[in-house]
Amino acid sequence: MIYKLPIRVYYEDTDMAGIVYYANYLRYIERGRSEWVREVGLDQNKMKDEDGIVFAVRRVEADYLAPAKLDDELTVETWVESRKPVRMVMGQEVKRGEQVLFRAMVTVICMTLAGKPVRLPDWD
Repeated sequence: MIYKLPIRVYYEDTDMAGIVYYANYLRYIERGRSEWVREVGLDQNKMKDEDGIVFAVRRVEADYLAPAKLDDELTVETWVESRKPVRMVMGQEVKRGEQVLFRAMVTVICMTLAGKPVRLPDWD
């Protein structure tokens, strides 16, 4: 399943050159992962409050391929590339139309509030 999240570039997202500031792509893909979690039926607040577990990013590999600019309409695409009992690698792309502007592979783990790794929850 590929989850698609539409995003528009606002003035606050850009740098002095008028292009999206590089760190904002990480914000965009975080939103994409958060919405993907909702889409598969996981409630992160319930996981934390009832089970004492949270998701955490362990690694990000990112490639900046082309700039996004003010008022661009972008799409963040998110999918599971691989999954093991305690971690998953998520592929993500930020696109303008069909053009890929940014690509990342994000390793996510599940851990207790004390920082101990635990098994990922099941989802549909």
